[in-house]
Amino acid sequence: MDTIRIFIDNLIELTGITGSTVPVVRHTLLVVVTMLLAWLAFIICHRVLVPFILKVTNKTTAVWDDILFNRTVLLSACRIVPAIVVWQLLPLIFHQFPLVHEALTRLTSIYIVVMSVRLAVVFIDSFRYIEPRIGSSSQQYIQSFCGVLKIVAIFIGVIITLSVIINRSPLTLFAGLGATSAVLMLVFKDTIEGLVAGIRLTSNEMVHKGDWITVQGTAIDGVVQEISLTTVKVQNFDNTILTVSPLTLVNGSFQNWKGMTQGDGRRVNRNFYLDFRSIVVADEALKRRLSEQGLCTEEELKGNPVNLRLYRNYMECYLRNRPEVNSDMTILVRQQEATDHGLPINFYFFLRNKEWENYEHTMSDLMEHAYAVAPLFGLRIYQKYPVQ
Repeated sequence: MDTIRIFIDNLIELTGITGSTVPVVRHTLLVVVTMLLAWLAFIICHRVLVPFILKVTNKTTAVWDDILFNRTVLLSACRIVPAIVVWQLLPLIFHQFPLVHEALTRLTSIYIVVMSVRLAVVFIDSFRYIEPRIGSSSQQYIQSFCGVLKIVAIFIGVIITLSVIINRSPLTLFAGLGATSAVLMLVFKDTIEGLVAGIRLTSNEMVHKGDWITVQGTAIDGVVQEISLTTVKVQNFDNTILTVSPLTLVNGSFQNWKGMTQGDGRRVNRNFYLDFRSIVVADEALKRRLSEQGLCTEEELKGNPVNLRLYRNYMECYLRNRPEVNSDMTILVRQQEATDHGLPINFYFFLRNKEWENYEHTMSDLMEHAYAVAPLFGLRIYQKYPVQ
């Protein structure tokens, strides 16, 4: 700094400036030199150091250095360097004006703190890309841990900024927080509970990004798009975006369809109702018709079979032979407890194709066939007619 001051004084002497204008010219030249040095420091960092570091990281075989020292992190660091240069030269420029020097020093210090916190946040965000598997438990754990680190970095930045403003030591403010911790716990109760719930949600692998979840009592029925420490963002199948607190998922109950989507089939569990009066013992005419149409075997028609039993056997055999149905999983056509709206017949099986559109079409085709062949067995679908 003395070198710069001597250089400015020699320059003023060479120009022949004397009298009361010397201090004005000296301060003006010092401000210009400071701005030039700050700009030059930024240019060197931006044009020389950043490309050099990126070139070095690209040549290494490791992946973590490319992620942690990416362009965004390095550019954030470059924005701090000019402020450090200005902060170092402020005593030289305004040594005759202590009030101005104090105000500009505090403003510069606040800028350095804010940009340092921004650098820390950007650097912490880079950790999320170390784990390339999207939705994996380790990635979610890293993301949760990064969220906690960012909160800590911002909190420390706020404390240091306040200490600069009130001209007190940051350690004094941190010591004072111990006495007000109970009040802070009460004020930030929901935030702390959300953070703990978010950590539990990700560390226990209760839900992953890309999972289809349904939350009882809410309108949430869709795919998880983002998981953070305070919110879980879900895109419903009507393309609306809903958010729910991790605390709601942890303390309550929700349905995760991951097992179905990764399993061998998607379940169909549908009912329709038969008129009790159509359930009869098959007569010879019905047996002959069923045999001629190939709906039942001669073995099944022996004795006095009931038409409903013949229908259930036929539908189970039909479903088992359909390629869309996974025959290795449960296939069941059964009757359930009778109601005043007829006898419920339950179809329980699994389809191989689990995509929503194909699943719905295939299920509709199979159920339509079940409705269509019921009259061939002498069965009538229950339908309540309005009173005339």
